[in-house]
Amino acid sequence: MKGCDVIELIGNTPLIRLRNENIIAKAEFLNPGGSIKDRAALAMIEAAERDGILKPGMKIVEPTSGNTGIGITLVGVARGYEVYIVMPEGMSEERKNIIKVLGGNLVLTPDSESVAGAIQKAEELVENFHGYMPNQFKNPTNALAHYKHTAPELWEQSGHKIDVFVSGIGSGGTIQGIGSFLKEQRPDIMIVAVEPKNVSALLGHEPGLHQIQGIGDGFIPDLLDPSLIDRILEVSDDDAIATTRELATSNSLLCGTSSGANIWGARQIAVEHPEWVIATVLPDRAERYFSTGLL
Repeated sequence: MKGCDVIELIGNTPLIRLRNENIIAKAEFLNPGGSIKDRAALAMIEAAERDGILKPGMKIVEPTSGNTGIGITLVGVARGYEVYIVMPEGMSEERKNIIKVLGGNLVLTPDSESVAGAIQKAEELVENFHGYMPNQFKNPTNALAHYKHTAPELWEQSGHKIDVFVSGIGSGGTIQGIGSFLKEQRPDIMIVAVEPKNVSALLGHEPGLHQIQGIGDGFIPDLLDPSLIDRILEVSDDDAIATTRELATSNSLLCGTSSGANIWGARQIAVEHPEWVIATVLPDRAERYFSTGLL
């Protein structure tokens, strides 16, 4: 009987061109777990198994703002592991529910501590469980997943025609992996980071609350090389949310607020350089934010 395992559906996402715009975007919300984080989750778990770090019967523990937790749960439970996801309590209810429905165990930390608090709690659990933490913020396999797969897909689908790549920064894996690959193909490609306004770690701001879930965790991830980034744009909550809503009506794209932030950033560059091809990613789906300010 023909067919494939759902895990085999991770990656090889289509490239979308926005209507009447010179902006192209990888539809990462079409991954089975609903986000780009499925790629890193699969890569980190497979690498840990190969290296003998993750063995049958061990527990997986991961701190996350949500999407990596969904990806880790999707892949981890399918491979027979007990999964514990640690996340700030202020993340969307939909993200929490998806993790639980997929069979993950959810541990919540105070929202005021941001993702740093979730990391600290996860480290405690790993020690207690003698488990394995993929640690997306430090694990080079996170960025490698995008360097080896997402970026080459994007480059080929674009016909080798990209002038700028725009991305928000959460764990840093997407912009590090894709940006590194693109710079190797064409060193003059501009890499643009999008950060929540007034809380950008790259600009030296203090951590703070914002409504763009998935980016702006309040620190510079260890796996990110800031020298890769040519420009930083700050997006307000209102602009990210408004752009996300507009994408649904103008392009029939049901994406999350980090997608809105990415497209907002891409459009800032397009105003300055309308002839350039601007590439980005649409990291996740709108449905996991309907309990937030998106509606």
